[in-house]
Amino acid sequence: MTALRAAQATATFANLLVTQDDAVTGATPKDRIWHHRKTTLYRYRSANRRHTVPVLLVFALINKSYIYDLRPGASFVEYLLENGYDVWVLDWGEPGDEDADTGLDYYVTRAIPGALREMRRHSGAQEATVVGWCIGGTLVAMYAALHPDGPARNLVLLTAPVDVSDNALYQRWTGREDYRVEMMAEAFPAVPGPLIDVGNKLLKPVTNGFSTYRSLWFSLYEGSAKEEQFKAFSKWVNDSPPFPGRAYVEWITWMYKENRLPRDRIVLDGRRVKLREIHQNLLVVTATADHISPRPQTVPVMDLVSSEDRTLLEIKGGHVGLMAGGRARGVTWPQIEEWLSTRSD
Repeated sequence: MTALRAAQATATFANLLVTQDDAVTGATPKDRIWHHRKTTLYRYRSANRRHTVPVLLVFALINKSYIYDLRPGASFVEYLLENGYDVWVLDWGEPGDEDADTGLDYYVTRAIPGALREMRRHSGAQEATVVGWCIGGTLVAMYAALHPDGPARNLVLLTAPVDVSDNALYQRWTGREDYRVEMMAEAFPAVPGPLIDVGNKLLKPVTNGFSTYRSLWFSLYEGSAKEEQFKAFSKWVNDSPPFPGRAYVEWITWMYKENRLPRDRIVLDGRRVKLREIHQNLLVVTATADHISPRPQTVPVMDLVSSEDRTLLEIKGGHVGLMAGGRARGVTWPQIEEWLSTRSD
């Protein structure tokens, strides 16, 4: 019986690996509202919009935005819709070599403002909540600093790096003088997503490699595996879009080589990004086991802004797991929604 169970587990294990791309992801119905270059703004359908302040979801430039709507029954989008929010998502699309000259200024001074403009026009709302995760959170913070009188009423920054002076591993790797980021962009006008993903996985090679698959096999052997969850998450992890060359050079140089953001040294479209100009209601969510954006990188924004309403939420978990892991629905999402509910009417 033990040998049979092992054989069955191995067969299922192999099948999961080869069929992960068949996982149903990003399935919540939505409508395309606005498109500019490769960027698309979607509005999720709902007949249950009770809160008057809509929510715009913004993700990083190195993975797909459907992490917010990972799979039916495990979707932050579904959760917000169930609680009466008007939910929108800004999707960066699939950049190519023709987008090599797209810089951070495009995302901060054109794409996010354009999306908020269209949200207001289509929803009739005058204000919005803007949620940014990872790089997306940093871009949202830059936007808010440059638009203190804009329509953003609430900011939610999820594991968003702001101050990398802690000298964490990712900063030590990419911030090294001999890491010639310009040469990377010359070789790849649009830096391949899988190439960046390999670097991220090497931050914790045993966990991201051997341990993940070992745990999967044993859970299959024991009959406790959550197969659909694994397939959806694995599909998303390996679905990495290219990073426009100019934006990649600016991101690595300004954030990890020179740590410009907390020192007011980033200039976009001729305007200096000053975090102290941020006065919106602010929720900062940090993960205790985050190896990509550790706590010392995400929390300093609390002391750099001028917001009177500032809340720090610390969640046990990793960079992605805090919002898309097994405990997200029962732990992270309710706390975010509780914060939003008192600031969305």
